[in-house]
Amino acid sequence: MSIKLSPIIKPAELTWLNQDEEIVIIDASAGSKERYDEQHLAGALFADVNNDLANIVDFAVGGRHPLPTLEQFTLVLQRFGITKDTHVIVYDDKNGGNAAARLWWMLKAIGHEKVQVIDGGFQAAVKAGFPTTNKIEIPKAVEKYEITAWNLPLSDINEVEKVAKTDDYIVIDVRDANRFAGLTEPIDLIAGHIPGATNIPFTENLDATGAFLAPEILKEKYAAALSHVLPENVIAHCGSGITACHTLLAMDYAGLPIPKLYVGSWSEWSRNNKEMVLAG
Repeated sequence: MSIKLSPIIKPAELTWLNQDEEIVIIDASAGSKERYDEQHLAGALFADVNNDLANIVDFAVGGRHPLPTLEQFTLVLQRFGITKDTHVIVYDDKNGGNAAARLWWMLKAIGHEKVQVIDGGFQAAVKAGFPTTNKIEIPKAVEKYEITAWNLPLSDINEVEKVAKTDDYIVIDVRDANRFAGLTEPIDLIAGHIPGATNIPFTENLDATGAFLAPEILKEKYAAALSHVLPENVIAHCGSGITACHTLLAMDYAGLPIPKLYVGSWSEWSRNNKEMVLAG
């Protein structure tokens, strides 16, 4: 019986990676290409959140970061030298690893099992002594990665509108409390939240150092919050379908079923004349 690979890899576990030719390290630091060019983990390739992990067209249709097409993602994986046998290690330079979690989810969703996110990201890996460089990394040439579908559960704006206020579903909004309450909105046009949604900020998945809480703590936290609904009736969203993946990662780390992802999230919902809960 094969043992399931943890979705999280601790920085102290990284030292053996250089010995494995089937490892591909991806830096998914959103908006941090300049930092990547100056310093990145040795061997890491840069994934652009907007161009590699999304297919941005119209914010009102799919939100600010809709999923790329399967063909687009196939070409991204091929460009990174990733095959079905590759062990992919992902990190970013933000506390919590939001963009890294998005790529983790995308790989899991196409059936790729060997993918892990570095706990604490770039800073934690550097602190643990993993070597860094500013050299240009050249990925290995590989054959096309055949993808047939997104296999993890997805939700959409129509389902969310139908079920958000029902008792047998729960829609988790992982944004911070002030954004949920409509007190501030740094990115989208309107501040507020989806009626019926429950606010569980993704930052609550982390300890004071920015590392994930222990799996047993996360399991107790989410099992209690979601105890009144079936696992398949849990939907997670955020602003644009990036940060919500952090909570999906945390729940998988805890050994819980991965909820549905509403990719369009608040950025789509708030641009479609849907009912909204606003501040005041």
